[in-house]
Amino acid sequence: MAETLLTLSDVAVHHGEHVALQVASLEVYPGDVMALIGPNGAGKSTMLRVMGILQLPDHGTVRFRGENALDGNQLALRRRIATVFQEPLLLNASVYQNAALGLKLRGVRRDEIQRHLGPWLQRLGIAHLAARFARTLSGGEAQRTSLARALVLEPELLLLDEPFSALDPASREALVRDFQRIVRETGITTVLVTHDRHEAFALANRVGVLHQGHLLQLGSCENVFLRPETEAVAEIVGIENRLSGVVEVSDGDHATIKTNGAMIHAQAGLKTGTKVVACIRPEEVSLTLATCGPQDSNRLKGKVIAVSPGMTHHRISLDCGGFPLVALVERRGYSKLPLCEGDELTAVFSPETVHVIDDERAR
Repeated sequence: MAETLLTLSDVAVHHGEHVALQVASLEVYPGDVMALIGPNGAGKSTMLRVMGILQLPDHGTVRFRGENALDGNQLALRRRIATVFQEPLLLNASVYQNAALGLKLRGVRRDEIQRHLGPWLQRLGIAHLAARFARTLSGGEAQRTSLARALVLEPELLLLDEPFSALDPASREALVRDFQRIVRETGITTVLVTHDRHEAFALANRVGVLHQGHLLQLGSCENVFLRPETEAVAEIVGIENRLSGVVEVSDGDHATIKTNGAMIHAQAGLKTGTKVVACIRPEEVSLTLATCGPQDSNRLKGKVIAVSPGMTHHRISLDCGGFPLVALVERRGYSKLPLCEGDELTAVFSPETVHVIDDERAR
């Protein structure tokens, strides 16, 4: 079994009678890049503070490399962890002075600071700004300075609380690319809080989904985004098409699900009569004017009720006679199939793309 860097066990944080966080178990391994996603108020930032030993839980245990972090040794353990917040916390000093602050507070000699810090300023593309004062920096430059200050400490664990969310799109994309490269080159263990699903998928090897203070699912990006365990997780990870139904036919690894009068075929081993939710990602749905096609595909007739243009994809909302369905169509593909509200067409998706979960409301 791999060594555990950080372990949370039976951790609970309360704000009065409100449960801000309640996690039975969570383990962070060396080299992990874990993203925590969830709606506002889900407990993401609270979990990050507990991980960073900046907030002590009301109940439970936090262990760092097996050492109990609640035994009065918090300061020593915090020095092995670095945190970067959404808003850069910079002094009214130069980029160099801000980035060097952590090393200076640790009593590192000036020549050693230069030796350690110089490469990080280069890596983050701000070496030419070393003499600039923080108040003159753009948002992206300020956040790069915060990252340099954290990374130069060579922490065993790096915690990021939505560090890219306040940036303009161009600065954000550039910094995410640079950070992705840094993580890949250094292997630094990272936990990242983000609202951006694409950012989580691009950066992380594991994703945790939080809702109302509870960790609903933790696993690989593929498992969490494509095979959510509950409908709540499916909603959070962006699966808009969630169709409730009942298994009508089950034949080994194939099932036919009846939902609002339509039949949906899925590759799933299910018992006949089971109440389920069929989840289909919008990008897996293609649209055609043809009414017939391959026998093994799901084909649902629908009427266009809304078209929302996008830079890379257009979002098409359909009424399939009793239930809505959403498709994401590539912009180039859409140009070959211009649509207007009221147009009738067929939504097509493969049984392999249908993920089936238990309908918790039926329990």
